[in-house]
Amino acid sequence: MLPRRPGPSVRVRVVEFQPASTAHPRRTREDRVVTEEPLEIRIESPGAAARRVAVTMRTPGHDFELAVGFLLAEGVLTPDHLASVAYCTDVGLSPEEEFNVVTVGLNAPPLREPAPRYAGPTAGAAACGVCGKDSVGEALGVHLRADPPHPDLRIPAGTLGALPERLRRGQRVFGRTGGLHAAGYFTAAGEPVVIREDVGRHNAVDKVVGARVLGGAPTDLPVLVVSGRIGFELAQKAAAAGVGILAGVGAPSSLALDLAARAGLTVVGFLREERCVVYTAPERITLSPA
Repeated sequence: MLPRRPGPSVRVRVVEFQPASTAHPRRTREDRVVTEEPLEIRIESPGAAARRVAVTMRTPGHDFELAVGFLLAEGVLTPDHLASVAYCTDVGLSPEEEFNVVTVGLNAPPLREPAPRYAGPTAGAAACGVCGKDSVGEALGVHLRADPPHPDLRIPAGTLGALPERLRRGQRVFGRTGGLHAAGYFTAAGEPVVIREDVGRHNAVDKVVGARVLGGAPTDLPVLVVSGRIGFELAQKAAAAGVGILAGVGAPSSLALDLAARAGLTVVGFLREERCVVYTAPERITLSPA
């Protein structure tokens, strides 16, 4: 029997309690929860055998995008260095592991080695970021572009305010489970380009970026919207991709803002239909409706 690729959600039996005044204060029913499994990312290059560079907890689906987006953000490759992406077929892998290991082939040596990550029990957490790296100093050595991207980009605040709902409409698995983050690329006119979901907010961003790389399209779109807070790692990934505006429904962190200021990245937090807070490079956001 061939191994079955894990899906983004699984069925579970739950007991739901409601107020005693309702018709069914206690009932057993079926529910769905988001799938969370480890993904091991390996790289191989001419003259070098495949080797593990990262493990992350993720929601299965768009695994190749996740791996490529992660390696681009880490400065390991550019789109021109990508030769192949495939699930690993090592004979030593169990059927359950076969779809949890992705090998990215490069046509040249990696541009750099990924920053080493702590190998302890929390190394693969879905929320891992700079906290999972051995050297904060090394992690801060982000690969910033020589010139800030999108110098002439201007977007009305009202256009930005509509994006969280448009992102939400693209979250099909969230609608069934309520347990996923999302990230989405949008044009300057507010039109969605790519939307991806994952149990880890940073994985969702990697999937969005990786989708563009694997599609042979540029990663430096005007706007990247995320469904939660904006931490350092999200700002790092947005800067590496060449995004102009990184917007989230939650708050940014101080380290994210430090990086954004150096990268010329506009950070927008607390994004709502009628309100948003702009922390860096505010000149890209206007009051004009058009």
